[in-house]
Amino acid sequence: MKLHFTKILYTLLLTFSVITLSIAQTKPAAKVTGLLLDAEGKPMEYATVSLLKAKDSTIVKGTLSTDAGVYLFDHINPGTYLVKATAVGYTKVVSPAFSVTEAASNITVPGLKMQDNSKSLQTVNITTTKPLIERKVDRTVMNVENSILAAGNSAMEILERAPGVTVDKDDNISMNGKQGVTVMINDKLTYLSSAQLATLLRSTDGTTIESIELITNPSAKYDASGNSGIINIKLKKNKNAGTNGSVTLGAGMGYYFKDNEGLSLNHKEGNLNVFANFNRNDNQRGRFLGITREVAGPNGTATYFDQSTFMPQINHNNSYRIGADYDLSDKNTIGFIVNGYFNNENDFNNNPTRIGSTPTTIDSLQHTTSVFRQSYKDFAANLNDRYQITKDGQVLAVDLDYSKFNNANNAQYQTDYFLPNGSVQHPSTFLRNQSPSVIDIHTAKVDYTYPITKSLKFESGVKYSDVKTDNDLEAQLLKNGTYINDTTRTNRFIYDEKVSAAYVNLSKDYKNTSIQFGLRGEYTSSTGDLVTTNEVVSRSYFDLFPSFFINHTFSDKHQLGFSYSRRIDRPGYDDLNPFVYYLDPYTYQKGNPFLQPQYTNNFELDYTYNKTISVNIGYSQVSDAITQIILTDTAKKATFQTNLNLQTQNSYYISINSPYTIAKWFTGNINVNGFYNQFKSNSILGANLNRGQAAYNAKITQSFLFSGFRAELLENYQSAQTYGLFEIKQQYNLDFGISRSFAAKKMNVKFSVSDIFNTRTNNVDLNYQTDQIQIMQKNETRIARLTFTYNFGNSKIKARNHQTGAEDEKGRVKGAN
Repeated sequence: MKLHFTKILYTLLLTFSVITLSIAQTKPAAKVTGLLLDAEGKPMEYATVSLLKAKDSTIVKGTLSTDAGVYLFDHINPGTYLVKATAVGYTKVVSPAFSVTEAASNITVPGLKMQDNSKSLQTVNITTTKPLIERKVDRTVMNVENSILAAGNSAMEILERAPGVTVDKDDNISMNGKQGVTVMINDKLTYLSSAQLATLLRSTDGTTIESIELITNPSAKYDASGNSGIINIKLKKNKNAGTNGSVTLGAGMGYYFKDNEGLSLNHKEGNLNVFANFNRNDNQRGRFLGITREVAGPNGTATYFDQSTFMPQINHNNSYRIGADYDLSDKNTIGFIVNGYFNNENDFNNNPTRIGSTPTTIDSLQHTTSVFRQSYKDFAANLNDRYQITKDGQVLAVDLDYSKFNNANNAQYQTDYFLPNGSVQHPSTFLRNQSPSVIDIHTAKVDYTYPITKSLKFESGVKYSDVKTDNDLEAQLLKNGTYINDTTRTNRFIYDEKVSAAYVNLSKDYKNTSIQFGLRGEYTSSTGDLVTTNEVVSRSYFDLFPSFFINHTFSDKHQLGFSYSRRIDRPGYDDLNPFVYYLDPYTYQKGNPFLQPQYTNNFELDYTYNKTISVNIGYSQVSDAITQIILTDTAKKATFQTNLNLQTQNSYYISINSPYTIAKWFTGNINVNGFYNQFKSNSILGANLNRGQAAYNAKITQSFLFSGFRAELLENYQSAQTYGLFEIKQQYNLDFGISRSFAAKKMNVKFSVSDIFNTRTNNVDLNYQTDQIQIMQKNETRIARLTFTYNFGNSKIKARNHQTGAEDEKGRVKGAN
């Protein structure tokens, strides 16, 4: 039966309207709210606002004004108060005294105007910095903007340092031990597969990142994808008026030399703000891959393979971002953002393999050399409009997005065959592939916020995405000196996916408790077409994704919260692509066009002590869990990697995060995550799977200040764990960095070394039924970097930082890097 999107939205709105009316009858808690304006009557963004006792000016509470100039203090006891507002470049302003009583529990302070005081900018020096790890009500934030360890590193390398985050040998990102993370950039879904996401993250320079947000249980406002939560990467935007910018130059040395350069510019004048940045890097890196395996034969015999591959890569990455915001009026701001990258990668694989009837016998030798020449291009455009309907926070926001990815991969393989004495066993084989792919993404979303009362807020929105991928594989083999088409591998795969979504959120604040209900509906229609073989896989389905959050404050030192959400993970575009990609004739990977989406129910209990130490306990149950596995083709004696749906994955975790201060010059943060992943499924390689293992991850960061220098030390340990069929070995590393600022803090020099003792490896075993495989991988992880940054230009008023709306779809595109 065909579902109508408008009917779905109407049903959701009607359901929550009933809840709204019932909750609205409850008497609201005492609140103080008001509006800050600048001298021109425009909203004053992010000013520091304090609630003071009128009697002695004692500070009761503090907050920041929103981008609409609104501030709010809740849970206020009866008494007489003042409101004070301050901001860099403005004179202080104080409100008249007012009283909060049981009869007058909702106070609206008359609007306060802040006058410009540009002279004060010459004498004000801001010396405070945010902690590296910061715990907020619904997320953990890693403030990397000023981190020494971020300098010269890519976004992928910085992500590996985030609390509870790990990245495996295939660039799959996990959080709290669970894969299925959704990565967003500036609140926009990336719509990329894991490999193409790796390309994007490796071409994103760490110096362009402001913070990384880890959201383990998102609300209905976010897309429902991502079973282990959302990682939101916030990029920097110049916060100052006038004309200003920064230049970054860096160099690094590991196995090979590396360099990175960046330029950022911003101009704000009147109602117009224009910004742009460009970053590039040359990153040659080395990687070693060793695989030993036992392949069972049809008569109980076995063949043993022992291969070792050196896989150097040369990457040239270029990324850009250009945008502008314009204030049409005090209430309406429009903007656009254009960003993208154009990258090249060359891979050179040298892969000798020893083959025998016993682990110590060599019956034959095989030597495959391959060359991959790849290019990746991305262009994305966003048009946005934000309209402030009323001063009390009623806002309508619209985002229109378009993205296009063009990827090309040309590969050549030569395999030579030898006997144990070195003589030629049979003639060499020559293969080559051309596999261009194009991905088009169109998205549109509308978000609406309506404060029904001071303590009751309603949010709703709709979103539509249309994604089309076109992958064309032309495989050829050399015969009689001429390359001819290999019909067994040549194919074309077109995948088309449309998702229509609507959500409603209702939040209510009481004296010491806040509650939020959310419901999101998503209708998905997809078609996968194997053009060459005329195989078509079509699906359409509708799902509801409820969410619930409750937080209670017992006292200034004790807070407790509970949350629940239901989520979905649709297969990555390349995971559905059935093309075969070879390492050698006995080792390859391919997609699975019959993958089903997986569904997750997430439960989380969190406790915060003294607004610093936090403990999170969670459980999730995943059905049809999409899991990477390795299978064996016994007829060809070949091993290949693919994805299957396992029946169930149960995950339990506990996360403890605590900042600490030893002295003014010595601070740090400890994060420990313990987890247990259990996988269950019937008939995997002829047996029922039931596997799990308790594991943990610990990350300790330490910051030091001395004689004008700032230093950071990061220790990371990941215990052994089980994931699906894989047994992942332990990992550990130690990173260090030091920096010094000069020229009135306009110039900064940073030096860092990652994995000082070169201990980090990615070793995996698979011992299940007749499959016995050991994988040893060592990437280039010990790298010394020197980075120079110079800031120039004016420094006055913070500029608007808009978040766009198309990141989920981008997060499912693949591209190796």
